Amino acid sequence: MPEVQTVHTADLPASTLPAIRDLLEDVFAGDFSADDWEHALGGVHAMVWDDGELVAHGSVVQRRIVHGGRALRTGYVEGVGVRADRRRRGHATAVMRALERVVRGAYVLGALGATDEAAPLYARLGWRRWEGPTSALTPDGVRRTPDADGGVYVLPVACALDLGGPLACDWRDGDPW
Repeated sequence: MPEVQTVHTADLPASTLPAIRDLLEDVFAGDFSADDWEHALGGVHAMVWDDGELVAHGSVVQRRIVHGGRALRTGYVEGVGVRADRRRRGHATAVMRALERVVRGAYVLGALGATDEAAPLYARLGWRRWEGPTSALTPDGVRRTPDADGGVYVLPVACALDLGGPLACDWRDGDPW
């Protein structure tokens, strides 16, 4: 029976980090950069193990998202993926439920950038598609991120949101969302 485990990056065994990275590089078929890897670290990882093998992963890290004039403490979901031969067995749902527990217990908002393939999963789990414009708070000021429009999903925990209003994320290297 598959086991779901949640562990902070600092507490992961040394052998687990390469296993996570290998899984994500395989899942994203070469479209998983060093920046993407960096984004997935420093928070809580949810992993599904089946017969001792890592078959699914996701993590939640803290970010600041600006909306309605407030900087919201946000649990940002990163690196969600399931090994190709283990898909459609509920592993992604199990990972997301574990991460949602962390988001609901520690943050006022959950957020993530969804691929087209994963968007139906997030919607089914109650995440809401952001309808308004997205931006990033860059070193040069606020910059629109039109490529992220329509691909950001949020999970309100303890804040009111206008899903059609502007949303800005804190700056980081690589993809801002």
